[in-house]
Amino acid sequence: MTSWVELPAADVETAARLLLGWRLTANGVTVRLTEVEAYSGLGQDPASHAHRGVTNRNRVMFGPAGRLYVYQIYGMHFCANVVCGETGKAAAVLLRAGAVIDGVEIARERRPAARKDTDLAAGPAKLMQVLALDRSANDTPLLDGTGPASLAPPDEPAGDIEAGPRVGVTSAFDVAWRFWIAGDPTVSAYRRHTPRRRPDMSR
Repeated sequence: MTSWVELPAADVETAARLLLGWRLTANGVTVRLTEVEAYSGLGQDPASHAHRGVTNRNRVMFGPAGRLYVYQIYGMHFCANVVCGETGKAAAVLLRAGAVIDGVEIARERRPAARKDTDLAAGPAKLMQVLALDRSANDTPLLDGTGPASLAPPDEPAGDIEAGPRVGVTSAFDVAWRFWIAGDPTVSAYRRHTPRRRPDMSR
């Protein structure tokens, strides 16, 4: 079995690194993962959906490993995570970006706003759009070929990997658990979180 599947939830950042370069296929398109983001549900990561324990929404994060956790943002976009760690302890890796390596024409039809092929899956919602996956793929297997999406090992090593702060979270956003293949043009643009200032009502 693949090494990231066997890692404990406490090593979710290692699992995230190992997932880089893996190939995700769904609905006629294959994407090579170039950017991911780790989230731990062991009580020390307030940015994780599982930080406060099991809910109907995050239940899939508690295992088994190798399943897909899909959630919706802004009421219209979907994001996909690969569940990691031993059953009963929550951990997941957000799939942030990838390079379309098969089914490029189909991907272009699904993302007509993309100016370049490197932009087709350069973001978590964009990646889901090119794969035509939505909430119906939540809690489905990735490794045995029975789910709507399948995950396969890389054809070649991912190469140099860089790490930096996470994106799009309001807690623990400076934790360097976002990993990407160095120099890859499909990696999404980084925007640092800026806390909103509350108006001074004392004046």
